[in-house]
Amino acid sequence: MTTGGSRGFDARVAHPARVYDYWLGGKDNFEADRIAGEATIAAYPAIRASARANRAFLARSVRFLADEIGIRQFLDIGTGLPTANNTHEVAQAVAPDSRIVYVDNDPLVLSHARALLTSSPRGATAYLDADLRDTDRILEQAADTLDFTQPVAIMLLAILHYIPDLDEAQAIVSRLASAVPSGSYLVISHAASDISPEEMAEMIRRMNEHLAEGNHVGRPREVVAQFFAGLDLAEPGVVKVTQWRPASLVEAEGPTSLWGGVARKP
Repeated sequence: MTTGGSRGFDARVAHPARVYDYWLGGKDNFEADRIAGEATIAAYPAIRASARANRAFLARSVRFLADEIGIRQFLDIGTGLPTANNTHEVAQAVAPDSRIVYVDNDPLVLSHARALLTSSPRGATAYLDADLRDTDRILEQAADTLDFTQPVAIMLLAILHYIPDLDEAQAIVSRLASAVPSGSYLVISHAASDISPEEMAEMIRRMNEHLAEGNHVGRPREVVAQFFAGLDLAEPGVVKVTQWRPASLVEAEGPTSLWGGVARKP
């Protein structure tokens, strides 16, 4: 997760990436993150399952893009701490020559990424310390690894809801989309304000109490769909992340607090 400026490491303040790691059952988190994690779980007990559903959506969308579409370049902004089925692992399992740039602003995320997210010899991985709002800087530095004359998949999973100003969030997405050629793809998952609305509102309120910058927001499906304006949505459109090409009925019916979609730049 990468918003709020690239800050020095401070274990005393909860960070979205480390809280997310706690929800996933990881060990790369600190007391402040665990306190925030437990407070949000108390408000919305399904948040742990929702976090796992988001990771599963990432894996399915990357596999779809690499296998069915033939995408070989991925810009993953708001990487989060390494876990199972990271973007490069899924992509390079399909195509070992895939190239991936990870972006985050938590030093712990970046140190773990450099140590653990190692590329196939035929492909490449790179790691940028940057904030989502530093869009031009991200694009400039990512160009050292990615060829922006060829299609790129832009991955914005569980990150845009940390940009509370909708106009700013839409401008960021537009800038990223404008930098890639026709045939590129945009993948988004986003906290929903219209799934379990009362529980989600309380969960977000509690999350914001613990972050250095309390700026987490949920948005309804129709607003999340606006991020894909001008792009061609892949079936089944903007849906709960559990319902985007699920591997099973059980997966499709699992709890989630996120909308998700995948779209092609015409």
